[in-house]
Amino acid sequence: MIAVNATEARNKFLELINRAGYGQERIRIKRHGKLVAAIISCEDLARLEALEDAIESAALKKAMAESEGLISIEELLSDQPLEE
Repeated sequence: MIAVNATEARNKFLELINRAGYGQERIRIKRHGKLVAAIISCEDLARLEALEDAIESAALKKAMAESEGLISIEELLSDQPLEE
């Protein structure tokens, strides 16, 4: 993974997106010496989003298992009336 400052990133933007998109490189962008952004491929983004979805799903399942007095999504979507 490489790191470039914001000015260099601006000047070499097309080169950097090609390196990320076709070369599968991850490029970090710094401003005033601090990391502020990154350029990644669409494949990396898809993997990141899938990972986030999996984490959210696991957290939701855990919260539902630990809840009391709440109903599951399956119960909510079923045709059966709720018990009081």
